[in-house]
Amino acid sequence: MKPLYSIQEVSQILGIPKDTLRYYDRIGIVSPAREDNRYRRYSRSDLMDLMNIQILQFADLSLNEIKGKFGFHRMEEVDPAECLKVASFLDAKNAETREKIAHLEKVSQLLELAAETLRDLNHESDQRLAAFVREIYQTIRRNENGISEEGCFGHED
Repeated sequence: MKPLYSIQEVSQILGIPKDTLRYYDRIGIVSPAREDNRYRRYSRSDLMDLMNIQILQFADLSLNEIKGKFGFHRMEEVDPAECLKVASFLDAKNAETREKIAHLEKVSQLLELAAETLRDLNHESDQRLAAFVREIYQTIRRNENGISEEGCFGHED
């Protein structure tokens, strides 16, 4: 017989609060077997699913995305077409993540330059900061075509 784990044991093994495990069961993302007394009994496969869910959440996927794209219920046969859909979804998520990283790199450079400018306040450092801010603004305008130049600079104070 395969070992089964109580909700308390799973919580301790994986560091997932028991309320979270109950919620996952309630929404059908991981539904462990039930004993006659209605206690949840988790299999090793359930533990693997829970670990995968933690990894996907760490990768910034929502529970809705996880539930919708990853059927954590064992399939007898894996559908290659479904695998391709999931792979495409992961590729899109990866591209989105890379865009966020690029954005955060720019933010980090901006903060570093702003701090440097404030430490050594002079015309040259102020001009470097202004040029960098203009570059970021132009990048934003290229990426979000909804902002017109008149909308930002054309108004009178």
